[in-house]
Amino acid sequence: MRKATGIFFLAAFLLSSTEAHQLLRLPFIFSHYLEHREQNPQISFLKFLDLHYMHGSPHDDDYDKDMQLPFKTFGDCIAVMSPAFVPVFIQSVPTPPECLRPERFVAINQTLHSSYLAEIWQPPRRA
Repeated sequence: MRKATGIFFLAAFLLSSTEAHQLLRLPFIFSHYLEHREQNPQISFLKFLDLHYMHGSPHDDDYDKDMQLPFKTFGDCIAVMSPAFVPVFIQSVPTPPECLRPERFVAINQTLHSSYLAEIWQPPRRA
């Protein structure tokens, strides 16, 4: 019972929201082919398909019947799916760039006196 219900809902969805409903017109293609076959017994089914599908839709004597063939006209079916996901608010803390991370810095001894730093710029002494 569940399988049949699933198949029913799948078929209802496909026939209503896609162009699969055009497949229901398949019996008409064979009856229209038989009409053409009566007019021209030499026409093959492939030539019939070529005549009706590969060369546009010329306005000939049976134009109204030609437009009833499957996939000649398109219905007004539309498949719009918009999922309604409610976003979960997540507050994320951005990680600092690699060059600003604290583990990359070396602690400098803050006890250096200015007189010591001034000696850096003195000329070298002889030993």
